[in-house]
Amino acid sequence: CFSVPFCSSWQPHSSSVPVNLLKNCSDYCYSARIRSTVLQGLPFGGVPTVLALDFMCFLALLFVFSILRKVAWDYGRLALRGREKTLWKRLPDFLSFPGRDDEIRDKCGGDAVHYLSFQRHIIGLLVAVGVLSVAVILPVNFSGDLLENNAYSFGRTTIANLNSGNNLLWLHTSFAFLYLLLTVYSMRRHTSKMRYKEDDLVKRTLFINGISKYAEPEKIKKHFEEAYANCTVLEARPCYDVARLMFLDAERKKAERGRIYFTNLQSKENTPSMINPKPCGHLCCCVIRGCEEVEAIEYYTKLEEKLKDDYKREKEKVNEKPLGMAFVTFHNETITAIILKDFNACKCQGCACRGEPRASSCSESLHVSNWTVSYAPDPQNIYWEHLSIRGFIWWIRCLVINVVLFILLFFLTTPAIIITTMDKFNVTKPVEYLNNPIITQFFPTLLLWCFSALLPTIVYYSAFFEAHWTRSGENRTTMHKCYTFLIFMVLLLPSLGLSSLDVFFRWLFDKKFLAEAAVRFECVFLPDNGAFFVNYVIASAFIGNAMDLLRIPGLLMYMIRLCLARSAAERRNVKRHQAYEFQFGAAYAWMMCVFTVVMTYSITCPIIVPFGLMYMLLKHLVDRYNLYYAYLPAKLDKKIHSGAVNQVVAAPILCLFWLLFFSTMRAGFLAPTSMFTFVVLVITIVICLCHVCFGHFKYLSAHNYKVRWDAGQRLKGKGALPLGKYIAQVLQDSSPEGEATESEEQGSQDEELITTDGMNDTDFQSCEDSLIENEIRQ
Repeated sequence: CFSVPFCSSWQPHSSSVPVNLLKNCSDYCYSARIRSTVLQGLPFGGVPTVLALDFMCFLALLFVFSILRKVAWDYGRLALRGREKTLWKRLPDFLSFPGRDDEIRDKCGGDAVHYLSFQRHIIGLLVAVGVLSVAVILPVNFSGDLLENNAYSFGRTTIANLNSGNNLLWLHTSFAFLYLLLTVYSMRRHTSKMRYKEDDLVKRTLFINGISKYAEPEKIKKHFEEAYANCTVLEARPCYDVARLMFLDAERKKAERGRIYFTNLQSKENTPSMINPKPCGHLCCCVIRGCEEVEAIEYYTKLEEKLKDDYKREKEKVNEKPLGMAFVTFHNETITAIILKDFNACKCQGCACRGEPRASSCSESLHVSNWTVSYAPDPQNIYWEHLSIRGFIWWIRCLVINVVLFILLFFLTTPAIIITTMDKFNVTKPVEYLNNPIITQFFPTLLLWCFSALLPTIVYYSAFFEAHWTRSGENRTTMHKCYTFLIFMVLLLPSLGLSSLDVFFRWLFDKKFLAEAAVRFECVFLPDNGAFFVNYVIASAFIGNAMDLLRIPGLLMYMIRLCLARSAAERRNVKRHQAYEFQFGAAYAWMMCVFTVVMTYSITCPIIVPFGLMYMLLKHLVDRYNLYYAYLPAKLDKKIHSGAVNQVVAAPILCLFWLLFFSTMRAGFLAPTSMFTFVVLVITIVICLCHVCFGHFKYLSAHNYKVRWDAGQRLKGKGALPLGKYIAQVLQDSSPEGEATESEEQGSQDEELITTDGMNDTDFQSCEDSLIENEIRQ
């Protein structure tokens, strides 16, 4: 193992530090790692080997991607966009990127533009940090003489190579503070350019919860017009439980499309089609008892009639299942703001410090005193089927999901502990006896990436099953939960030589905490520790981004749905509904995790910054491609983007923490560098907490949003915006017996969103027919 002078010869300020811990510092720190990840004696920490192997894997995955796009081109949003005759179609798919942001905004929505702008500012920030770290910090680290004078020694590039009394350490502390200022400036520049456009209808609509369940829209209108002078209510829309109705409607439309498909097929070929109505029926090559084939048109006709009857009965009962919620639209933004302020004025510790809201003749019957009022989200942002899960039921559901999640992740926090469990069954034990760089460097970092991709997936689905009312809420919860978990799993626990939260809390509350704390924090600055994270960033840059381009989980789900289809008509339906929205929450969490790792080690291990920049460049290209060709547009609010900005600021704060640990252990807490770092850190944390919790220090924060409204759109909104947007699509359908073309148009969110791409239904129809022309006669 690398000799670590300050780990073995450093004299601790506390005499209670066990000698045996200091003597075995490296083993102590790496005990939490996959055993083969200890970078022992390999040239430059194994970084060149890992870089070469990961790059070759990247090229191989790109080759696989180019083949998949030719063989399975109908997977993703690209299939729904049809056969657009553009110059880009002649180029390889992975080289055809959209150009300007205006094009991205038209095809993918404003949130995609904000996301890509965020990435560009992070790239610019990493360019500045990379220049400073490589041009200034790296030579300073090289100037030290604590570690062996070897050109292949990775430790010489780290802060561990400097003596505790070296005045050049002031440069590290100053640059960490400079990185914090650069981060805040970069994010303020990003948010100032966003100019978030608020929809006029959203600014004039309030979401009210706690209304009497059987309140009539006329009474709601009457209340506001009586209680507030010059108030005109344009519309009041009560909410109903439509979860089952939406399910029946979707199944009915699928059955209708199946009937129409086989009717058209029979008219062309004059031959009735037979299908196996069981799941995976089209894969059965033999007829067995219970899986007999039936006539397709007859089967889908009966199924459609049954679902129509169920749909009609459910729709008749919808008005009997109110939720005690309503969307109320007013004539202008001013009166909307007044009403919102009236219902949300000054609450202290849960106790209202205000009088009752303005009363009317309907106040008592509407239970106005129980109302919770807020701005309504965008209609496209609402999960209408989730509104029925509310109150005590929602909180119990959320609590159970998160308790199970916490128990699971409490003991399986890091990939290292999973590998340790595998070692008990001698799965990875043979690897220990190998000293091949391919095994000891490439394989462990690949395992780390694979497990770090698997575990956050569990976190993501926990947010999905919580049944949030809005897409923004779901993405925001996913982002915060995944980011917090990833930081513990990828950065904090491995850096401290801990394997799980269980071990972390046992160490934190143990009597020997102070005795072991010094050695735990020494783990952060072991040279091999920095090399480990450099290898992780390299793996994320090449393998992680290539896997994002392939979208293997989505492709597997697509294949499973195709296999479960019962006929060619259902396979066609799967192909028309396989594209889904971009998950901004998970994407932000992943990206910010790698960025935080890079910024945290940008001073102690500056060689990591160029690889972090490489990761962000590839990430930007991959996400730009996926947003344009693979995913549907999403309509979110600005809270998801502001939450990502807050997470960015956490990265340089962790960098300051790392330097504080280093300075305290080397020179003591009262050393000038330690005190300076501590003061800067405390001031930064206080400002961040005051801004997040109380809204203070706005001019020192990383946020600089400019919300604007276009005057023409405002006037248009007052007179021309269609009413009835705040109602579930299933309640807007006039009847289930609509025309086939109407059903086709309304049957898919994919199709509704793709119509904005300038593709008509005829083009879509011909495109879909070409996809399955070889399947029809099977």
